[in-house]
Amino acid sequence: MTESPAHRPGNPTRFTGPLLVGVMPGQNRIVVERAAQLALSAGLPLVCAFVDVTVYPVDGTTGGPAAPIDPDALDGEAQEIPRDLIAAITSQLAGTNVDWSMVSLAGEPARALAHEAGRINASMIVVGTRGRRLGSAIKELTAGSVAKHLFHRQDRPVLVVPVEPRIPDDDDED
Repeated sequence: MTESPAHRPGNPTRFTGPLLVGVMPGQNRIVVERAAQLALSAGLPLVCAFVDVTVYPVDGTTGGPAAPIDPDALDGEAQEIPRDLIAAITSQLAGTNVDWSMVSLAGEPARALAHEAGRINASMIVVGTRGRRLGSAIKELTAGSVAKHLFHRQDRPVLVVPVEPRIPDDDDED
């Protein structure tokens, strides 16, 4: 088997595109923190992507025109990035020297993130795990994991940041 020069050991592929991180209101700060640390250490810009699941992409793109799933809910206007989310990320990234921006996407989160990653030629997609609350467990069972959908449906590296890791007290496998 012949290895391509770009993937030969000792000749690693250099990341050149921005890092794309999925963000949402109430998300644990560690997700953006880890994405920002990685972006800064790699010298890459960070794109924070909010996916609005209450709207769908009208023209099939995730960053283009969108319409609400419930036409009465938003009077025909797609929802903008929540102000409190913008404020939280702005505060968190202040003084970090990370070149960052935000983008609003529409539709199913994994599909929207994968599409946006392709559009901006992202080097990597960063997402967080769900918390360990009952509501999170129910969402996981019904909708599945965004991270799982991502790493099965596209070819970019996916960094999954554990937000509430469950570390066992001992190493015994009972």
